[in-house]
Amino acid sequence: MPRSRINGNFIDKTSSIVANILLRIIPTTSGEKRAFTYYRDGAIMLAQSEGNYAEALQNYYEATRPEIDPYDRSYILYNIGLIHTSNGEHTKALEYYFRALERNPFLPQAFNNMAVICHYRGEQAILQGDSEIAEAWFDQAAEYWKQAIALTPGNYIEAHNWLKITKRFEFE
Repeated sequence: MPRSRINGNFIDKTSSIVANILLRIIPTTSGEKRAFTYYRDGAIMLAQSEGNYAEALQNYYEATRPEIDPYDRSYILYNIGLIHTSNGEHTKALEYYFRALERNPFLPQAFNNMAVICHYRGEQAILQGDSEIAEAWFDQAAEYWKQAIALTPGNYIEAHNWLKITKRFEFE
């Protein structure tokens, strides 16, 4: 077995032991403990990384039931949006990104992904010969990218450049 894999297993096992101890000593509700278990067991991330989106979605939906913390729940909803984006289900993805942002308005990656979807829809409208609809989608993409950039000014360089080139946003 490669040394990196041995070290990884040691770190994973150590993290699991520490997580179990913390889960016992920190006062948490049973719902919070169940939600944490989904993360600790890694079932969601494993399924998602292996491309088994249906299983990952099912696990994310299960994780949302007991999770009451709005911040943690926002990341679950964001990840559900990611899977829908990967599956080409853009309307569902946008719905979950919106829901994530309702609970945590400081998710620049959600704004970015929403902008990417809107930009894609704008490009599709151009291909269909509907420049008016395309401009509306591009304007919406610009609004989402502005929000993402405002939250993390050094990130989203390509979006920043697109906003400058299309004169949708003047930067100082």
